[in-house]
Amino acid sequence: MIRRHIEAQVLGLTGLALGGIDFEHPRGDPGLFGPDSACWKVHGDFTSMLIGGIAALLMQMLHPLALAGVWDHSNFRQDMLGRLRRTGQFISGTTYAATADAERLIARVRGIHEQVRGTAPDGRPYAADDPDLLTWVHVAEVSNFLAAHLRHRNPALSGAEQDRYYDEIALIALRLGAREVPRSRAEVAAYLARMRPQLVCDDRTREIARILLSHPPAVSPLARPVSRFMMEAGTALLPDWAADMLELRRPAWRVRAAGIAIDGVAPVLRWAVRNGSAHRAKRRMGLLPPSPGGL
Repeated sequence: MIRRHIEAQVLGLTGLALGGIDFEHPRGDPGLFGPDSACWKVHGDFTSMLIGGIAALLMQMLHPLALAGVWDHSNFRQDMLGRLRRTGQFISGTTYAATADAERLIARVRGIHEQVRGTAPDGRPYAADDPDLLTWVHVAEVSNFLAAHLRHRNPALSGAEQDRYYDEIALIALRLGAREVPRSRAEVAAYLARMRPQLVCDDRTREIARILLSHPPAVSPLARPVSRFMMEAGTALLPDWAADMLELRRPAWRVRAAGIAIDGVAPVLRWAVRNGSAHRAKRRMGLLPPSPGGL
């Protein structure tokens, strides 16, 4: 009973809560990457992915045009949980779903991006399908997913596997319309160094950060303390330069405390979750036995 309750709390934060994707069928379909991919390894842990996602969103909002698109066209401020679920569904679906579902998700997001246009406060036009903006959003996202995986799941992941992850996951950015997507650790580091002069932290950036950090996503009040641990770990994950821009640099003791909290919580969540997207995809591929029961 406790295990099922914890699992329900976790899966309620994910894209599985939205439905619409059957990760267990059709049998044998590897999807866009397959079980031997680095993507399946990195994206398979709820704890590190949520922490990485928090850091990614904070970093993404440092780009004035990315911020303008979210500010003008997203209901993020009113529906953080919905935004989290939709983003989670896209990531888990393109990673673990069968090929047709992954392709459908990419086409749907491309269609949404075509409608997101406007003018930023500095007078520059923006468009969500701008290839350069798509590259920024992608790199901010996947670099933090990998950083969270290394810090909270598998610090021994080899450099070759890290580079393979970046090389594989570039496929999604390219299919969405990005260009010149970095495909290795060295290329990602060089890209972020080039982008830093374009980044800005203004009142709206700080407002997004305030809303995110003061409203930890949870499907019940009992889960909110765990979400706060995740938020703290997400801010601790930020590169120093990004944390400084956002005025979120944490003292060393606070970073250590966040790590200790996650080290205590994460094993419980991993024990409880048996019906996540990765588990279902592994059953589709015959790598796990039938479902032990779930939601």
